[in-house]
Amino acid sequence: MSESGLLESGLPGPAAPADREPPRLSFLGTGYLGTTYAACYAELGHQVIGLDVDPVKVAALAAGQLPFHEPGLAELVRRGLDSGRLRFTTDPAVAAAGADVHFLCVGTPQRPDGGADLGQVAAAVQAIAPHLHGRTLLVGKSTVPVGTAEWIERLLRKHVPDDADAEVAWCPEFLQEGHAVDDVLRPDRIVVGARGEWARRTLDRVHRGVHELAAREGREIPVLETDFATAELVKTAANAFLATKISFINAMAELCEAAGADVARLAEALGHDERIGPHFLRAGVGFGGGCLPKDIRALQSRAEQLGAGAAVRFLHEVDLINQRRRERVLQLAGELLDCVAGPAGPELTGTRIAVLGATFKPDSDDVRDAPALAVARLLHGAGAQVRVYDPLGGANARRSHPELGYAERLEQACAGADLVCVLTEWQEFREADPAALARLVNGRIVIDGRNCLDRGAWGAAGWTYRGLGWKEVA
Repeated sequence: MSESGLLESGLPGPAAPADREPPRLSFLGTGYLGTTYAACYAELGHQVIGLDVDPVKVAALAAGQLPFHEPGLAELVRRGLDSGRLRFTTDPAVAAAGADVHFLCVGTPQRPDGGADLGQVAAAVQAIAPHLHGRTLLVGKSTVPVGTAEWIERLLRKHVPDDADAEVAWCPEFLQEGHAVDDVLRPDRIVVGARGEWARRTLDRVHRGVHELAAREGREIPVLETDFATAELVKTAANAFLATKISFINAMAELCEAAGADVARLAEALGHDERIGPHFLRAGVGFGGGCLPKDIRALQSRAEQLGAGAAVRFLHEVDLINQRRRERVLQLAGELLDCVAGPAGPELTGTRIAVLGATFKPDSDDVRDAPALAVARLLHGAGAQVRVYDPLGGANARRSHPELGYAERLEQACAGADLVCVLTEWQEFREADPAALARLVNGRIVIDGRNCLDRGAWGAAGWTYRGLGWKEVA
């Protein structure tokens, strides 16, 4: 069933019977997380308010304009606004009066020491707390260090009015950029960390719509009830595991290059083992984005604070492997362009390099900690004239790294290039015609930093092809 058909399918809405009336919801923070959840739960029939301190962002959202790209989300926002179920405000009093359950969806950026900065969490709690009345539930969705829920309980007690009975629960999110709408409406599990039965029952009512959708589609969503600490750890533990799996195959890529083996075939063989599985076993320039790098560092920092740092010390090596893959592209560029190697790496002055990709993954405009941009900066720092092209992330990349050159089209980026680096696996790049691009470039050399191209086709078109994780040049 498509998202556009959800309301017509009979899911509960404002006219549902009183005993099935969905709780009214607010989402504190209207970034990627809060806006996605707000729009999806409005689609499921809830009355929803998005609260944010940024009046420009709130005005844009109220006009149906998203500050980021996520497939399918803009349509849901517009439909929620048109139905009256979704609205946005900068006034915490409006959010408190208009909702029974409040979800914390603010950012927890990385501090200089690697830990998570909880400043936005504290500000959101302190803003909403004085306006709460009666029995309400504050639910954490932001990714936080273990122990945060208990800290929020103490913070609430300091700031809520005497007539308020505010409880805390934790319900972590598991969104994947590019698939976030489906991840909210069709979650593969729901984790609920709560102390009391009322909080659990309230969250059951909140999640009724996704369970009913699952039942209509012949699915069942597992619900795992846990304590606060377990619920807080689930997201960071999941991201740490995925980061470890990615860095493992990239470590094998280093070994394959030294031994003359093929990491793609190695990963295929490993993936057939049901204990391992094929997902997240594609070698390349590594992981990035706003979650995995930040979360593994925050987990290490919190573990050290708890006296358990040794248990997750391996994550430091996971991080180092990830960083090395970016540097490997710089080394390969020097080798393939036959450049002089200096003490700090190859000297690329006088070369022109096309970097295809700026976002950390396709179907997103997110350039936070993007490996593609990190590599582009390394190439630029080594003296190369770099031109970056990305189908969606160009504007964000230009704002964050104005020192780089940018192109508006794939062909413009490649024109006159001595080397082409494919660093984000956009479909446009995977399906590009290597013969047509060969007529545009100065040198037919390509580094496939995501191992996503058809190396046979590129070789047949006259390109010197190099992926990451095998020694021979096709």
